[in-house]
Amino acid sequence: SNYPEPFASRMVGREKRKLGEVFGLSNFGVNLTRLAPAAVSALRHGHSRQEEFIYIVSGRPTLVTDSGDIPLSSGWCAGFKAGTGNVHHLVNRTSEDVTYLEVGDRSPGDSVHYPEDDIQAVLDEAGTWQFTHKDGSLY
Repeated sequence: SNYPEPFASRMVGREKRKLGEVFGLSNFGVNLTRLAPAAVSALRHGHSRQEEFIYIVSGRPTLVTDSGDIPLSSGWCAGFKAGTGNVHHLVNRTSEDVTYLEVGDRSPGDSVHYPEDDIQAVLDEAGTWQFTHKDGSLY
């Protein structure tokens, strides 16, 4: 996880394989992600500039958004347009692993809003995520 503590430890049970990097892709990222039972994909968040797309390969995750909880299953997909303010994440509430493909663009100048946690993120000019508390102090 890129998150600082205490948030990194909340990602236990999430395993990402960075497929895009194997091919040298730089305009967008592609990850094959596995969520163990009770694991989450990320802190519930929304991006200002970067858009995301997921495709469920196996399992039955729950997509949690501002619009409510949406049960998904293999073959389903979802997209998250940047700048909408509708925050999201996946939760595995089942006893079986969930596997999904996630694709996200790498638009510069992105920031990430986490309404439920005291954290915010900004992508700097070097392409590194900088995490701060909501008051701006560094982690």
